Amino acid sequence: MRITGYRTFTTVHDWGRPVGDANGLYADGVVPVPIVAIDTDEGITGIGLGPHVELENIFAAIEGEDPRSVTALYDRMLRRTFKAGHAGALFGTIGALDTALWDIKAQAAGEPLWRLLGGRDRRVPAYASGLDIALDDDKLVALYRTYADHGLRVAKLKGGLDIERDRHRLALVRDVLTDAGHGARPGLMLDVNETWTRKQAVRHVSELERTLDLTWIEEPVRRWDAEGHAIVGRGIRASVASGENLTGLEQFRPLLAAGAVDIVQTAAVWGVTHFLRVSALAHAHDLPVSPIGTTPVGLLHAATSVPNHLVSELQDLRPPVGVVLDLRVEDGAYVLGDSPGLGIRLDEKAIAAARHRIPDPTSAGSHLRPERAGRRLLPSDPGEESNNAPLNA
Repeated sequence: MRITGYRTFTTVHDWGRPVGDANGLYADGVVPVPIVAIDTDEGITGIGLGPHVELENIFAAIEGEDPRSVTALYDRMLRRTFKAGHAGALFGTIGALDTALWDIKAQAAGEPLWRLLGGRDRRVPAYASGLDIALDDDKLVALYRTYADHGLRVAKLKGGLDIERDRHRLALVRDVLTDAGHGARPGLMLDVNETWTRKQAVRHVSELERTLDLTWIEEPVRRWDAEGHAIVGRGIRASVASGENLTGLEQFRPLLAAGAVDIVQTAAVWGVTHFLRVSALAHAHDLPVSPIGTTPVGLLHAATSVPNHLVSELQDLRPPVGVVLDLRVEDGAYVLGDSPGLGIRLDEKAIAAARHRIPDPTSAGSHLRPERAGRRLLPSDPGEESNNAPLNA
């Protein structure tokens, strides 16, 4: 079998409501979703969700190769970027191609990827994560009731801009999940997306912990700040989770060596091979791993095969427009299907029809860091103009 070419698509994920975090909002809830398809001479096509940055250059590392040599081809792609580096969206392009290659390998074997990788249980424990920072109380409660109806009893909220608002919203969701669990205490997490300094993080979380039990605080300081994460971890009761924006094992090593994280995260966009390698590194440090992402299907399959998977993020209950997935959500878990490969099917007509809805990449969103993040003194509202938006110091 040989790789013969690639095709790219861009669809949208329509949340039907504003979504975002402490850094910014997609006010209309429409978020772009890039997709890569790899074709072979045997008619098998693999699908990966992720960027198209430098795609022609990266694809040259795998063109004409046998796609079943996935991990060797992954390293060929990394070597292709040796001088310029592989951080950021470029790493996402490698991850998308890598995921597509795993899809092909499993399809060729006639097995779902979770079984090919050695998984035994198709159920992947999940937590609810609504990218919900812009929602008012009624909409927040309604959203997490929907998650609770699917058996989820653990939730992660977006926050970090106002202590009292975070306390109030976490308590609302706690009560929803407690009721759904017939009095059983739920799990609560807060994700602040790198918006604090070290002291802000300790102060904010310590204040929340006077009345709430937090399972973890996510990305409390900048992603690369190993010392800062360690300081935060020593100053609070909650676990510290981070890693979704780290690209390559070399970026994880300083944090793990410093004992700076308790939950090791990887993003779906970085690919299956990256997740497997990070999971092995975390396991060597006796740490659990937790995948994140809007459509983390590749990592869900991979999570069934590693000994230290803790829980996977479940954002929207609906897939992107034109993307059909062989999985379901029930009893608080993803349940993977038996379709060979990843179980992804593309409706190209639906994707083409959604083309006019793709937002301008230069428009506002959570991918733009506010100018005064980490340098604000007073509480602020989500989506407030970044130059003027204050935060608890």
